[in-house]
Amino acid sequence: MASVLFSEAQRLIETGRFAAAARSARTLLADEPSLTEGWLLLALAEQRQQRFDAMLAALRSALRLQPTNTTVLLKFREAQLYCGLGAEARTGLAALERGAQQDARLLTAIANLYTAAGAHADRLRCALRALELAPTDRSMLANAAAAETACGLIVEAEAHLDQLLARYPQDYGSYYRRSVLRRQTPERNHVRGMSTRLAELPVDSAEIVPLCFALAKECEDLGAHLQAGAFLQRGAAQRRRNLSYGVADDEHALQVITGQFSTERLAAAPPSGTRGATAIFVMGLPRSGTTLIDRILSSHSAVQSLGEINDLAYAIIGQTYATLETDSAPPARTELIRRAAHLDAATLGDDYLRRVAGYARNRPRFIDKTPWNFLYLGLIALALPGARIIHVRRDPLDSCFALYKTLFRDGSPYSYDLQDLARYYLAYHRLMEHWRRALPGRFLDVDYERVVLSQQPATRELLDWCGLPFEPQCLEFHLNTAPAATASAAQVREPLHARSIGNWRHYAALLEPLIEALRAGGLDVGGG
Repeated sequence: MASVLFSEAQRLIETGRFAAAARSARTLLADEPSLTEGWLLLALAEQRQQRFDAMLAALRSALRLQPTNTTVLLKFREAQLYCGLGAEARTGLAALERGAQQDARLLTAIANLYTAAGAHADRLRCALRALELAPTDRSMLANAAAAETACGLIVEAEAHLDQLLARYPQDYGSYYRRSVLRRQTPERNHVRGMSTRLAELPVDSAEIVPLCFALAKECEDLGAHLQAGAFLQRGAAQRRRNLSYGVADDEHALQVITGQFSTERLAAAPPSGTRGATAIFVMGLPRSGTTLIDRILSSHSAVQSLGEINDLAYAIIGQTYATLETDSAPPARTELIRRAAHLDAATLGDDYLRRVAGYARNRPRFIDKTPWNFLYLGLIALALPGARIIHVRRDPLDSCFALYKTLFRDGSPYSYDLQDLARYYLAYHRLMEHWRRALPGRFLDVDYERVVLSQQPATRELLDWCGLPFEPQCLEFHLNTAPAATASAAQVREPLHARSIGNWRHYAALLEPLIEALRAGGLDVGGG
């Protein structure tokens, strides 16, 4: 009977029926409470439903049965991170690391969890030790390069990717990761070799995607915009074909957010108080300049960046799922938005602050630089009335093109099709217009172009908004040695430049469908 229930729970997880899988696992464990694998299965089912407290509870039971089982320990530390127990998770990971000095695979798993904990120096140490143990291993080379990139060791990262690709030339994703590390030059680029690789692949292969994006990046660096556009169009189209995504779902979700946080509701309960006064939120569309603003502010002696963290989302998820019955099927996305919109603001704010307190911090103010927090701006205003909020915006066509030419590992699925991109951008634009009406004076709009072209006055305005005195090192953000684990990790190591302003004009013909769609949506774009 136990084996039947176990197999059933596994099958239900594999087919995406996570609530049913959790019920089967609970039935199994009622008869077999000492079955560690059963608790792990329940934890996985709870994780897939984003019931992270329940996931943690299941893993506590597994840990009581097998306190030295590394699979259980790793999953337990992961659950702690979901639940905002970052300090405890890092302590546990450090203990695991001490016992894993001869185990490259375990060190890699620990490094990945250090990444989730925002502990990038620890991640780098684990990744480099794993590489010492397995110096020719494909994943060890890739992980070391990723850790080095986040920590600003760009030369070292490129060398490791060169080694990886020399040994494993069919690791196509690494061509793209290497291409974005620096600005390519006529003397040092990889266009010829990547073009050869691309010609060897079937025209409809998913593997062409990273090669096309890498070639587009390097051709653009070389000023070959026509070729760059052709590679980009081909790669994006193939990527879109591989995705199951409908932009209408996102459009509807943003409409529901607007409706739940009406101007009347927010006016009737204006945010007040100082909860969250140490927090600075930097948000906006990905590739809009949020990392630049983060680096400027975190160059200040009083400010530390936590990077792109998920603690607000996890706090919202945790508080929202607490309103649901155990083992009930997760409600539709719009119902979750409605429930989240009416959470107790003080409880949510306290939960978020508890979570971020678990990061290793040595400065009085912190930045949450999670771009998509613009979705939660109403909740932030209510739950953290003392927080400073900065929204970064950019010329719509430059913003959209920057999204279109970026190969995201996860997220931003709207960015690979120009019609999807236009529709999402217009939905985002409408939401931000709503926030400006509903929360006047509550957040600062910062234009990327103004920061680039008028760096000192724009920097002073940023610091003033945050209540911080001017410090000259904020103008030399590229010297900031703090880790940066974003798509802009290499770019922010460079001095400020204006190359990206108006970059879309090189691709105007390619972007014509986007331009027309944005114009039809009421935006005045593409003129002059």
